[in-house]
Amino acid sequence: MAKLGWLIVSFSVFVLVTNLGEAISSCNGPCKTLNDCDGQLICIKGKCNDDPDVGSHVCSNGGGGGGSSPPSDSSCQPFGHKICNGRSHPQYKCSPRVTSSTRATLTNNDFSEGGDGGAPSECDNKFHSNSELIVALSTGWYNGGSRCGKKIKITTSNGKSVLAKVVDECDSINGCDAEHAGQPPCRNNIVDASNAVWKALGLNTDIGTVPVTWSDA
Repeated sequence: MAKLGWLIVSFSVFVLVTNLGEAISSCNGPCKTLNDCDGQLICIKGKCNDDPDVGSHVCSNGGGGGGSSPPSDSSCQPFGHKICNGRSHPQYKCSPRVTSSTRATLTNNDFSEGGDGGAPSECDNKFHSNSELIVALSTGWYNGGSRCGKKIKITTSNGKSVLAKVVDECDSINGCDAEHAGQPPCRNNIVDASNAVWKALGLNTDIGTVPVTWSDA
């Protein structure tokens, strides 16, 4: 009986540690692997921080006032990982729940032919000018194309807003190939916007990533 009790306790501790290890940390949160960090953060010396390779400034910019990147919905977890350029990237079929003020990470995309968007836009199978107010949404938010042609409202932490049309999916499942211009799968909280959107929000695309909120317009 004593041996059985020891096994139960050991198993409970193992489950607890495993669950803690699967938690996704934000800025300065504890981490052990690249996949422990939220958004486009990377594990550096045991803490999640901005990724110098991506050029993100979520932590250095204060993470939208909270010192962290937009968190993933606790019910939305990666279903697998894809190795790209020697690094492991989580794959998602879902995104955080959409609300009237959905937190996201704004990134920059070139929707023109030959741009970093890769193939033509998913919604209309066409390339687009970067002077258009357009975006691509992570797979969960793209929702099988249900938002194609519809507008969303994007708002920065200083209150500036813009309406942009959804024309593409920021694929959170596939990547690292020619169709995706060699890019890894998107995180599940991405609003990938054209230069025109960044300009309308008064943002410099050199920043890399910016915490924003969005809603269906």
